[in-house]
Amino acid sequence: MLPPGTFKIGQTQKMNLFQSITSALDNSLAKDPTAVIFGEDVAFGGVFRCTVGLRDKYGKDRVFNTPLCEQGIVGFGIGIAVTGATAIAEIQFADYIFPAFDQIVNEAAKYRYRSGDLFNCGSLTIRAPWGCVGHGALYHSQSPEAFFAHCPGIKVVIPRSPFQAKGLLLSCIEDKNPCIFFEPKILYRAAVEQVPVEPYKIPLSQAEVIQEGSDVTLVAWGTQVHVIREVASMAQEKLGVSCEIIDLRTIVPWDMDTVCKSVVKTGRLLISHEAPLTGGFASEISSTVQCKHVIDDFLEKAKLTFLSQEQCCLTTIKFAVEECFLNLEAPISRVCGYDTPFPHIFEPFYIPDKWKCYDALRKMINY
Repeated sequence: MLPPGTFKIGQTQKMNLFQSITSALDNSLAKDPTAVIFGEDVAFGGVFRCTVGLRDKYGKDRVFNTPLCEQGIVGFGIGIAVTGATAIAEIQFADYIFPAFDQIVNEAAKYRYRSGDLFNCGSLTIRAPWGCVGHGALYHSQSPEAFFAHCPGIKVVIPRSPFQAKGLLLSCIEDKNPCIFFEPKILYRAAVEQVPVEPYKIPLSQAEVIQEGSDVTLVAWGTQVHVIREVASMAQEKLGVSCEIIDLRTIVPWDMDTVCKSVVKTGRLLISHEAPLTGGFASEISSTVQCKHVIDDFLEKAKLTFLSQEQCCLTTIKFAVEECFLNLEAPISRVCGYDTPFPHIFEPFYIPDKWKCYDALRKMINY
């Protein structure tokens, strides 16, 4: 949760994840007269109902449909953002974000650098339903966060719950860098909690330690956070193992300090995500944790490269502890999807469920 005193909770309402997204978008449209929402079918509420009622409330000039053309949706959003308006684009499924890849990676991410900070499209936010859903198969189940983590100039955020979703989405919308906000679609109706009605923000690039522990560090984001929470309970009950659970929340720029401090304390690290193993973001975390060297004062160099008005798109890459590698008691474990297309009927065998994670944890403890 947020540090005490960060904001006043005020009135709360029971919301599922898609309702918390709607609430965040409603708050943004009410606060910012330049804000517009656009994408395929958003005018009637979208396929997951995240924009339901917003067209009626704010008008067809602020919430409107686009042609079925992801490259055009993002390109249009870049143009709106460059004028100084707030652009909130929806890609109907994260699996279909790839036609817009060039616009995101070569235009949005590089616009500020390309112009020498004369122009930017930092007020662009791209939303997309993400991850497996139980029956999505090849084209409605993918987790493409690692593709964008390789691209300097954008931020990538994935929430785990309604409360997190609203606060992180509002932070993305108001951030001065282009953001991609992936929404775990299997949680749209499954995750329910009390969410403040008024706007609030959760800081980007700050991981959350959900549960403190002493024996193993478990890192995940989005839906997989709920899986490793189950694993932590199983480990405590069956093995007497104390697990520290970390929700990364922001994939890039990610919170190295929190993860490295935890690994130094526990000596073991398990990272889990639905995306395929090879080249997944777990690889980046694993590599960083095993890096023996302290990287300090990188921010000043990064500013020369990325030229953000308020902050660099990279956080300060500074490890609070030295020689993280020497504190490891066992090899780092990555429990991820297989290097295959996402299957349909074999989805239960593909996903990194609690049993796979628990087995990997048990092997680490016995190493």
